[in-house]
Amino acid sequence: MARQLRAEQTRATIVGAAADLFDRHGYESTSLSEIVAHARVTKGALYFHFAAKEDLAHAIMEMQTWTFRRLAEDLDRRDYSSLEALMRLTFGMARVYKEGPVLRAGMRLATAGVPMRPTLPHPFTEWREVASFRLLNAVRQSDVHHDVDVDSVAHTLVSSVVGTCVVGAALEPVGHHPRRLAEMWHLRIRGMVPVPRRARYLTLAARLERETRTGSYG
Repeated sequence: MARQLRAEQTRATIVGAAADLFDRHGYESTSLSEIVAHARVTKGALYFHFAAKEDLAHAIMEMQTWTFRRLAEDLDRRDYSSLEALMRLTFGMARVYKEGPVLRAGMRLATAGVPMRPTLPHPFTEWREVASFRLLNAVRQSDVHHDVDVDSVAHTLVSSVVGTCVVGAALEPVGHHPRRLAEMWHLRIRGMVPVPRRARYLTLAARLERETRTGSYG
């Protein structure tokens, strides 16, 4: 049991080191030797868990997918409207993006054209499907205009969230991401939410931005 625990800890250390380097330098510019040095493990330890750099990329993408699904499933158990759940999901991802390198590395991998294995859907495809489902329910709940093209809005929403991450990472400290996400939601809300419901969601966007930025989640 102790040996298994050490092996799991070593694997997690290697993945964390790889994510940190992929986040800071990119996938192509990071070598296995640099990951070994950053993780402070032997090459043998790395190759025991991962045969190639592609395996590390896949492990990071898996962790990103699991994180997204856990956040979505947790929100499904709460009594939120569909639009609120979608907004909370994006800010939840922003919180994870802000707190550690794995999601940031996963985002870089997803936008860098690193091949996805057949067992793992591309994250943007999954995010777009979840957004479409929640937006369709939001239309039924009268929180989104009934004549909205749900697929189009879902696509542009995911593109906006991803763009906020990528552009923000290039130009600003990661701590600015929640504010940029709130700005994006303000524009989306004004365009797709009926006037009687608009104030509620504009207020929510501001509150989620503040909670994500300060770490005081209510």
